[in-house]
Amino acid sequence: MAEHSEAACKKVDGGITRVFELLGKRWTGLIVSVLMQRAVHFAELRRAIPGISERMLSDRLSELGAAGLVVREVDEGPPLRVAYRLTEAGAAMEPALKELALWAETYLAKAGVDEGGC
Repeated sequence: MAEHSEAACKKVDGGITRVFELLGKRWTGLIVSVLMQRAVHFAELRRAIPGISERMLSDRLSELGAAGLVVREVDEGPPLRVAYRLTEAGAAMEPALKELALWAETYLAKAGVDEGGC
């Protein structure tokens, strides 16, 4: 018989917890998805994700950078341009994220998602 104590209910995997604390935030998965394709300038990234504000995009990119998953690269120009790319650690998520996408295609109903790109 399964254990139903409070202690048993609190046994959540630490790794999964850290993943969802970061990638479970709104927009983060979409940002990573775009960056898996190639390095992208800030304006291109914003256009690729309809509905995200500049402030939110900047915040999420900062969080991903702090986690070691994204690198910010400045092209002094002129004009000055900022691009973002996945680090080795960020790119290493690709197989897992592709598996999740396949799972979603099989088991999650489509809910009017626009599949536009850069």
